Amino acid sequence: MSERSIAELKVNRRHLVGAGAFMLAAGGAFSVRGSSTLARQATPDAEGATIIVGDVTDFQLDPGGRWAGPFGSVTLTMHPGYFDGEDAWFIRTDSSDQAFAQANGLVYVPLMANALSAEGSHAPLYVVEGGVDGQRTVLSTVPGRSDFTSAFRIHTVTFNGDPALLDSVVAIELAEAGGAITVTPSDIIVNYPVVLWPGSGLAVDTELTAPLAPGPLVSAPDMDARTITFKLHQCFPGSRYIATDTSSSPMAPMMGIVNSAPTQLLLDVGATAPIYVFGNGLVGPGAMGFQPAVFNASAGDPAWSPFWDHYTVVWADPSAAVLLTTEAEIREREAAGDVQVFKGTPDSGGQGFVVNCPAPVLAPTTYDPAQFVQATPVS
Repeated sequence: MSERSIAELKVNRRHLVGAGAFMLAAGGAFSVRGSSTLARQATPDAEGATIIVGDVTDFQLDPGGRWAGPFGSVTLTMHPGYFDGEDAWFIRTDSSDQAFAQANGLVYVPLMANALSAEGSHAPLYVVEGGVDGQRTVLSTVPGRSDFTSAFRIHTVTFNGDPALLDSVVAIELAEAGGAITVTPSDIIVNYPVVLWPGSGLAVDTELTAPLAPGPLVSAPDMDARTITFKLHQCFPGSRYIATDTSSSPMAPMMGIVNSAPTQLLLDVGATAPIYVFGNGLVGPGAMGFQPAVFNASAGDPAWSPFWDHYTVVWADPSAAVLLTTEAEIREREAAGDVQVFKGTPDSGGQGFVVNCPAPVLAPTTYDPAQFVQATPVS
């Protein structure tokens, strides 16, 4: 679904502890090809599942024999943009504005509106209305820059005369200064992770055994179909998520994703939501090789945000671990002394960090501890 104008919408209104058997060294060469074999092999397993991001074109909840790793896959449409006169591509997942979310098939995340009060946490994104053929959305930042963030504030650009191609922020600023265009900032914050940018892109995991590193993609982007296929992970309660970027520069390469340092500012303004990742206990498909993580709420709930406030849960006695599926259960176990809950990780000294993990699909969690071979617990 194409983005609608703001005016129309107003009318319509570690380091990773316990990675053990599942963590690999970050890496994975980037390449682009014309088709994605792994994506074509995936068949939507819709039993009990609901797509909540309109750009999802395909998904499978489980590996289905395609690889050894304990994750499924999801394929999303890529959208073209310009950055500094060159091509860039992004996906669209979430919006702080309900009308914009509904119009564009995004998840409505009211908490993301709080980013407006954290200057520097978000970056401008320019939607050009009535442009020439070939006009694209203009991005103000991409991965690899110190100001990169996946949280963008939408600005609309309208022409005061004949349109001309605008392919960079500099071109927009010059046109605005000359009176050729009008730029209108909105109060809409969107989560638009950038997946391809000049000279690089998100890493492809060619081994497909680890949940995170060496990359979040199961195959190279399909440039003919304009789609990209991610690893799809399960967590409680009933959400399936992907990973794209993190505010922690040390964590980014270990997780196989890109650094988005400015998203750290989202922690102070209530634009994030807690996620509890297990650092030991029951072996499973979680990011650290143990049971699935636990959200505070299902994706799409008003209390949920794709920008995680990362916590690590560590059992005092890993051999006594049981399956925990809610935030309340975790906090009860913490009060009883059965687990410790660390902001960030046990080694981060109480320093939290943000991980951007959009959830394009809702589906019941299928984790069965009996299906996983016991590994050496990590204390």
